[in-house]
Amino acid sequence: MLDGFDCAKILRRALAGGGEFADIYFEEGASTVIACEDGKIEKVMAGADRGVGIRVISDLRTAYAFTNDVTETALLSLAETVSRAVKGKMFEGAIDLRQKTVGSGFPILLPPTGVALQDKVATVTTADRTARGVDPRIRQVTAVYRDGTLKAQVVNSLGEFTESFRTGTVFMVQVVAADGNLIQTGYEPLGGFRGFEIFQQKSPEELALTAAKRGLMMLGARKAPGGMMPVVLSSEAGGTMVHEAIGHGLEADLALTGMSVYSGKIGLEVASPLVTVIDDATIPNARGSFSFDDEGTPGQRTVLVENGILKGYLYDRLNAMKDGCKSTGNGRRESYQAKPIVRMSNTLIAPGATPPEEIIKGVAQGLFVRNMGGGQVNTVNGNFVFEVSEGYLIENGRVTEPVRGATLTGNGPEVLKKITMVGNDLGFGIGTCGKEGQGVPVSDAQPTLLISGITVGGAA
Repeated sequence: MLDGFDCAKILRRALAGGGEFADIYFEEGASTVIACEDGKIEKVMAGADRGVGIRVISDLRTAYAFTNDVTETALLSLAETVSRAVKGKMFEGAIDLRQKTVGSGFPILLPPTGVALQDKVATVTTADRTARGVDPRIRQVTAVYRDGTLKAQVVNSLGEFTESFRTGTVFMVQVVAADGNLIQTGYEPLGGFRGFEIFQQKSPEELALTAAKRGLMMLGARKAPGGMMPVVLSSEAGGTMVHEAIGHGLEADLALTGMSVYSGKIGLEVASPLVTVIDDATIPNARGSFSFDDEGTPGQRTVLVENGILKGYLYDRLNAMKDGCKSTGNGRRESYQAKPIVRMSNTLIAPGATPPEEIIKGVAQGLFVRNMGGGQVNTVNGNFVFEVSEGYLIENGRVTEPVRGATLTGNGPEVLKKITMVGNDLGFGIGTCGKEGQGVPVSDAQPTLLISGITVGGAA
């Protein structure tokens, strides 16, 4: 869309009041959402939106405005509005936007736009019927299907002009199981930058069965023991630990302002020598991947921690300018209505060399975590707490009975230094990460991990 406008003229208008950098972000997207609750289709929504945002960075401060009136006249007016919000040294460079770089994207086998609405509806009704048929103790079922396509273009005062396309599909099933006064939930998601072929990976029936069996199993589980103990995190648990315990703390907007426990620690040991942490936006079809971030910087693979040593932070353009370095391609936004901020993409702990079964055999008494629930972290001091949605006792090197109600509480750097074994497997989890009121798609991954000691909240 920006191809037909005089973007150089718009950028110069935005910089008329001063500034070191300006960019224009255009997006055009469409989405479908279908929700089934308690056996009824409660929501079928299909919509499209497009708009443009213009940003100026002056004296390392940002002025941003947006509009859904995508005409050159409207953009010139928007640029003038932004220019009045800044004062600073006048921009003197030439702006040459004749060369456009188009992202290769990821292969989509079955574009959702070519799938009939009734077939999309069938995914949620099938999941609902499957989950309810497992056991009469399944009292509530929610199934949600969502797909979306997005075209994005970014032009800036450096003369960079990028274009990218994204197609994503997400599906989730949540059940509530009840037996008397005892209530437990089961949840299973699936998602990525894929089309309708995502259900070849796991069918709606499989996802519904997994969620239902998880909720039912927790009904029969005894309360988890509490106290300090060894914990094995399965690769099936996804990467909640890496996302919360270290990922957010390595985002440069927090690290550079002293709001992270990892501030000023580049070159220092922040984890076990067995731990390498990577943020990788180039993993094909992963939920956090992209050809270009929302500032037009190519998606990259960034090693953050290598063999326990902190190597660097995640940057967008603004924080890279502040720190005198290059962006790592982590400038992301929820839509054209928001300015870009530093965000993770696909964040993972790299696999090690130990078979998962050997890790479990080495634990006499402890907790095995197969599935994590929600979590939160205080980035300033590194303290975190996570819920365990599916956990088991480890007794004499064997995974035995399920337990419920467990939480994991600890401090990010301290717990990462207590990782004593790293599996040779790797499992992914998906989510939508919230920060400053914006949500963006991410995925997290980890191998099977042994933490030698962590506080488990439970019955005692």
